Formats: sequence, C-alpha cells, structure tokens
Amino acid sequence: MNCNEIRERMPDLVLGMDAATPELHQHLQTCRECAARMAEVRQTMVLLDEWAAPEPSPYFDVRLRARLREEAASAPAGWMQWFRKPALAVSLAVLMVASVTFFRGGNDGRSGNVPEVLAIAEPGSAVGDLQNLDKNHELLYSDFDVLDELQVQPEVNQNP
Repeated sequence: MNCNEIRERMPDLVLGMDAATPELHQHLQTCRECAARMAEVRQTMVLLDEWAAPEPSPYFDVRLRARLREEAASAPAGWMQWFRKPALAVSLAVLMVASVTFFRGGNDGRSGNVPEVLAIAEPGSAVGDLQNLDKNHELLYSDFDVLDELQVQPEVNQNP
C-alpha cells in the first residue's frame, strides 16, 4: 500500500467507516509522514466534534422577510421585466423558430434574393426581352453592333 492510497482513506479510517488492515497499520508504523498526517486528521475530527454551530438571532427571520419586501418594492419594473414572463418567452421562441423556418424555406439554392418570374412573357415585350437577356447573360455588349446601325426615327408631336 502506498502513501497516496492511505491519504485518500484517512478520513474514513478516523471515522471508523473503513476497516484498518494489518498492511495499513504496518505502513503507518514505518512511514512517519503518513502517521503525522493521520494524527492531524484525528485532531481535526475531534475539534469538529466539539464545535457547536451558533444559534441565529431570534429576529433573523423577521428582518430577512422585511428586507425581502423592501427589495421587491424598490425593484424597477422596466422593459426587462417582460422577459421574465413565461408566455412572452415562449412567444419569442416561436417567433424566432418561424422566422428561421420561413427564411430558410424561401431559399431554394438560387443565387440572389430576387424571386424568379414563373410566368413567361410574350416575346417582344419589355419583360420578355429582359427574361431573354437574363437567360443569355454571357452575351457581350460588343455583339450589339447591329443596334448602332438602326436608324431612330424622330417622334412627331401631334399635340396642337
């Protein structure tokens, strides 16, 4: 048996909760450090047995309750008080879960936040042209030289 094992068992040995073996007695007779520590533990236990806890004042409970009432009355009822109410806490939790669900549910893997137009516009309209340009976004502006060659006819103002 080594010193560490004996030191762990000392409080139980002093209290009589652990049976002392002949090997333990032999170690305590040969090891002065463990014997001194065992004597210190016995003295500590004797002092603890003699010690009596002081009695509280007879007015302790009365003063404690009065102090608690004062603290409760002086506590400010601010906006943080709302967070202590269970109904509000549950509703905030539900709101957070719903907002995360809707936020993630609306994102189907497309890049950007612009929703895709489901209806196909007729060709030649402004929306149809924009959809075609969106589908062919890799076209370069240099391919639109044909647009430069178009002649723009001035509009005639027919208002008198």
